[in-house]
Amino acid sequence: MLKIAVYGKGGIGKSTVTSNLAAAFASMGKKVIQIGCDPKADSTINLLGGTTPIPVMNYMREYDEDPETIEDISKVGYGGVLCIETGGPTPGLGCAGRGIIATFSLLEDLELFETHQPDVVLYDVLGDVVCGGFSMPMRKGYADQVFIITSGENMAIHAGANIAMAVQNFKNRGYASLGGIILNRRNVKREEAKVQELADDFETTVVGKLNRSELVTDAEEQGKTLMECYPDSEMAEEYRTLTENILKICREDGLC
Repeated sequence: MLKIAVYGKGGIGKSTVTSNLAAAFASMGKKVIQIGCDPKADSTINLLGGTTPIPVMNYMREYDEDPETIEDISKVGYGGVLCIETGGPTPGLGCAGRGIIATFSLLEDLELFETHQPDVVLYDVLGDVVCGGFSMPMRKGYADQVFIITSGENMAIHAGANIAMAVQNFKNRGYASLGGIILNRRNVKREEAKVQELADDFETTVVGKLNRSELVTDAEEQGKTLMECYPDSEMAEEYRTLTENILKICREDGLC
């Protein structure tokens, strides 16, 4: 089982990339679980035709009890991807990071991995603040590899550096390692050079470069991933190449 955490600042496109990676893995015959670790709870929306499963934290508030089965808090989306959203607290009350901690504990109690036996698990994680619950997916036993999505914009680079530093700080504890950087282009000046500098600073590589495409937006307006809506497009080929590169890195590290 390959467990990957995808981090990036809010608005950088991590949910778009993660859901298209899930669809790409599924198209290869892999059994995939995607877990959205963002209080907005919209990570899996394009795998589910514009809908989402009830977020775990919402379920616990609404029913005042823990769910009894995985089916209570999940939906099966495109390609058979099992979709789960952690959700977050009522706005203005509580800590979103604690919601992730509570969700992960619950998924362990429900024996998610033992029951569904996935080939690939994808965690889609908000990376603006890498502390507490938001660092959970990179801890031992959850993700094996962390991939950081960034553009060449300064705030995205800054967030990416913070995430990479967090991975380095956890490295000696046997936690997840840094798999690489994913460039999600915004077409700013010196974009490739700045992202390469970020990768060099943390002794890693740029594992994929994704162009801007109106097809992505068009697919999402239909509540679908690009991989589902336009599987024969050049953009879909970029996602397939990225997926293959991630698998290659994981094989080299003996993770799959």
